Amino acid sequence: MSHPIGGSAPTTTTPTTSTQSTGSAGIHRGELPAGEEPTVGRLVAEASSHLSTLVRAEIALAKSELRFSAKAAGVGAALLAVAAFLLVLAVVMVSISAAYALAYVMPTWLAFFVVFAVYAVIAAVLALVGMKRLKKVSAPERTIETTKDTVSTLRHR
Repeated sequence: MSHPIGGSAPTTTTPTTSTQSTGSAGIHRGELPAGEEPTVGRLVAEASSHLSTLVRAEIALAKSELRFSAKAAGVGAALLAVAAFLLVLAVVMVSISAAYALAYVMPTWLAFFVVFAVYAVIAAVLALVGMKRLKKVSAPERTIETTKDTVSTLRHR
């Protein structure tokens, strides 16, 4: 075979790499004796070999991408956790500051109780809204139906 820009057309042989297993499935057109056509069995074996090599390569690529994505997601999740922790500390500090500010116009114990009551009301409202939304969630009916159809079809084959 000549240079890709040169004049001759590429041959139909498929090179075997060092990572690809050879055996009965590693037979290629270029390995046949002159004038002999490949049998259907040989073609199927070759296609099977190429398919398994392709699947292994795709799995390796997916693992590599997922490893990188998982690392990035882990770092992002850690940063979000630290930010959430700092926000909780900030809320505590603001709450104490608000209670002491209210202590100028009422007894200190009542000021802290008012701050507590405000948080309790906010928590109750959020809990009620959350429960209302959870009641609206339904099972994935279409997915369940198509899965049952698929299982039924496969059983009757």
